[in-house]
Amino acid sequence: MSFETLLLEKQDGIATVTLNRPNKRNAMNPRLHEEMTVALEQLRYDNEARVVVITGSGPAFCAGMDLKEFFSDLKSKPAEYDRITRLAVEWRGRTLRYFPKPTIAMINGFCFGGAFSIVEGCDLAIAAEEATFGLSEVNFKLFPGGSVSKSLANLLRPRDALWYGMTGRPFDGKRAAEIGFINVAVPLAKLREETMNVARELAGKDPFALKATKDGYRHSLEMTWDAAMSYSSAKEMELVVQQNDAWRTEGIGDFLKGKYRPGLESHDKVHKG
Repeated sequence: MSFETLLLEKQDGIATVTLNRPNKRNAMNPRLHEEMTVALEQLRYDNEARVVVITGSGPAFCAGMDLKEFFSDLKSKPAEYDRITRLAVEWRGRTLRYFPKPTIAMINGFCFGGAFSIVEGCDLAIAAEEATFGLSEVNFKLFPGGSVSKSLANLLRPRDALWYGMTGRPFDGKRAAEIGFINVAVPLAKLREETMNVARELAGKDPFALKATKDGYRHSLEMTWDAAMSYSSAKEMELVVQQNDAWRTEGIGDFLKGKYRPGLESHDKVHKG
């Protein structure tokens, strides 16, 4: 399927979704929210996509919401505003957070406002050191609304969240890594290479184990200790069924035979080699 606001390419088990409104710094308009909803639904069941990378075209990752098309043009259309808002919140929140495959935000440039929820929704985030991040809402008499406040609460320390939310000051990729908003910052010239190296590493691992890792973390955040222990036990038995007990017979079994070292290398890589 062709998209108006997105570019989609697949290679080596990695699907790269590029926000493609460079003349608007990839700001999210209603069409983009509709198309991202469709694209992620397609990739969910696409066996050629083992990892999903989200990035932006041109010098920006995403400038947040398209202020004109989203807030102004829909002001007199409450039903349509509600529909698009629901799509916008859903794909950046629940869909990305519980996506069955690893997701990586590759932040190549400007990342503002609503784009914070894309970054937070992804499992991993790698940014260019030169990228510019910011919560500018307070500068036009608003606040980080929608899913953004929740994203800040999920990832940042209170002092950092309130500092940038209340001052509206921008910060770069190095600072984003320091405060834990992203995993790592690298020079822009090396951003794609570094991101694809990580993506290929993930694509080479067992998909059921990766999904269980995500599920165990995401759901345990909202569970009591006893519930989390019960859930973890159930996930182990789920893996037994999905993998035909491979994590024990092959994963642990090959380790006991001295074929590989789990702390230093991947069983799948050694097994395929």
